[in-house]
Amino acid sequence: MEVLILFFNLVIGHCVGDYVLQLGPMSSAKSRHSKLKEQYGEDFPQWYYWLTAHALTHAGIVILITGNYMFAILELISHWFIDFCKCEKWITLHQDQMAHMVFKIIYCAIFFMSQTA
Repeated sequence: MEVLILFFNLVIGHCVGDYVLQLGPMSSAKSRHSKLKEQYGEDFPQWYYWLTAHALTHAGIVILITGNYMFAILELISHWFIDFCKCEKWITLHQDQMAHMVFKIIYCAIFFMSQTA
């Protein structure tokens, strides 16, 4: 039952990170194809700052839920790469969200295995 609660909490955290805390500029500006820099000028942060900040937000959420820094580092790297692929249109929004859920399942599987060992 603990693993289901962990998964549920991770899904809630993911929704908060992707839909509540990801404001309009971040949603657009995290893509290297965004035109916001042209609109706002040279002082507007580069796309990779926005994408990294978004991935770090998710890593922070994972730390808060699991207390596990290895999961957070994995979340940072995977979230950055998955969202980059979505911004490049290599994957769809649905594939993006499914890939994020696969990582949540991996964290839960590792958690479950560590509890039964």
